[in-house]
Amino acid sequence: MALNARLDHRNPLVIDTHELGRRPGALQRLTRTVDAPRDLGIQGVVGVPEGAPVELDLRLESVMEGVLVTGTARATAEGECVRCLEPVELELEADFQEMFSYPDADDRGRPVAEPGDDAEDDEDRLFVEDGLIDLEAVLRDAVVLALPMQPVCREDCPGLCAECGARLADDPDHHHDAVDIRWAALQGLADSLEPGDKDDKSGAEAGVDEKQEK
Repeated sequence: MALNARLDHRNPLVIDTHELGRRPGALQRLTRTVDAPRDLGIQGVVGVPEGAPVELDLRLESVMEGVLVTGTARATAEGECVRCLEPVELELEADFQEMFSYPDADDRGRPVAEPGDDAEDDEDRLFVEDGLIDLEAVLRDAVVLALPMQPVCREDCPGLCAECGARLADDPDHHHDAVDIRWAALQGLADSLEPGDKDDKSGAEAGVDEKQEK
């Protein structure tokens, strides 16, 4: 990813690496709790609510080409069971590792005269900008990968009744009497007739019966 506007050090997901320095092998460990940014998860399915606490355990390591960040994010995600549509809460733990490159070095740690000359190479790279790194994109990717695409309230959730929509977990004996589809169609036709039509039809059927008897 190419360099963007200057990072805001007040953003809790922006980490200052000045203390780490640029000596290869230097390590720094950080623990912090941040507010979840908007749309952290799988939109419309499950995710961490905006403003909910996200615990971060981070390990920053200085290497030749930049800063290697290894971390774990913990939070509570909310969604809807895909079977019974009841609300669900999931304890989320997402691991991630990402390299943030120095803008004055290539992917092998070699100095370059003009950073960002090759747009294709920069497109998928994250950078250290004025000693700062932004973890938001890394956190989003890690959370999406850690969340289930089809959350359920429990593994054996029976879902909803296909006929009436009742939640089957609340009524394990729930069922509907089977009706022969042919009789159901005839009953529906009879119910749709006006009373006079029914009388005419009954008289016509009686006349047919008399002819058959003769």
